[in-house]
Amino acid sequence: MDQRREPGGRGVSEVAVDALGEVVYVELPEVGSTVTAGEVCGEIESTKSTSELYSPATGEVIEVNDAAVADPAMINAEPYGTGWLFKVAVTELGPLQTPEEYAAANDAEVV
Repeated sequence: MDQRREPGGRGVSEVAVDALGEVVYVELPEVGSTVTAGEVCGEIESTKSTSELYSPATGEVIEVNDAAVADPAMINAEPYGTGWLFKVAVTELGPLQTPEEYAAANDAEVV
């Protein structure tokens, strides 16, 4: 399965990373906490702006990427690889879009 479409989501899309610019800070939910699909679960700050992170799924956070917290540039370099944010033991999915659908809705292109 394409990592970008795994249930529960893991990170920020390439479209969002391009819009944000250089990521300098990320705040993630704690392991063991519960996140709810469509609700704020963290924050990401770039040289351009600060944005809220929304959970794509409901469930328990089972892992966070401490390396990305320590070095947020990883998010820009590989948003679908080493720049992943957190993993969720999914109990319910929210309304998810494919990368192409998300790009089209945000006047961008998937690279």
